[in-house]
Amino acid sequence: MIDKGAVFPMFYLPPVEYFVRLNQHKQNVRIEKEEHFIKQTYRNRAHIYSPDGLLPLTVPVIKGSKVHTSVKDVKISYDFNWQRLHWMSLQACYRRSAYFEYYEDDLARFYENKTTYLFDYNEQLLRVLLGMIKLKIDLQFTESYETSYPDMDDYRLAFNAKKESALEQKPYFQVFEERKGFLKNLSIVDLLFSQGPQTINYL
Repeated sequence: MIDKGAVFPMFYLPPVEYFVRLNQHKQNVRIEKEEHFIKQTYRNRAHIYSPDGLLPLTVPVIKGSKVHTSVKDVKISYDFNWQRLHWMSLQACYRRSAYFEYYEDDLARFYENKTTYLFDYNEQLLRVLLGMIKLKIDLQFTESYETSYPDMDDYRLAFNAKKESALEQKPYFQVFEERKGFLKNLSIVDLLFSQGPQTINYL
């Protein structure tokens, strides 16, 4: 069957479901670059598993004017040291996991170096994550905003940070699962730190 392709949003440390869908469409993936920034979505937040359960990590952005801001023009705010907070959270939550040290160095630089634009930051991070997973995808980007893509699967509004994913997800070991049980569709790093090189087979 010919893959008709799919349009994806650009996320920060995207959830597992995002990579499941990427893996299904790897020959024809287009990333939305011209949409308006949507607040309170995975575009600037990720969910990880902490000792107390679900922990959201949010990349703060500079408050724009009332005019809608294109996602590629959204700037990251460094008014407080969120990078240190995120990295300390990732270390605290996953230091005990099987593969954290395996990927640690490649991820650490994203919490040391400052990037001006959220889209650029997420793109660089996505490319590193794809490399870690060994998922070969030729990322293409939209050049104009289209309200719909009738001939492609449109995932721009498919992943909701506030609702449970409908994805049927097979449980894997999570560091704190004895406390809250298995939490599905967390950030891909939760899966990577647990499964390491087997992540691609899981997807």
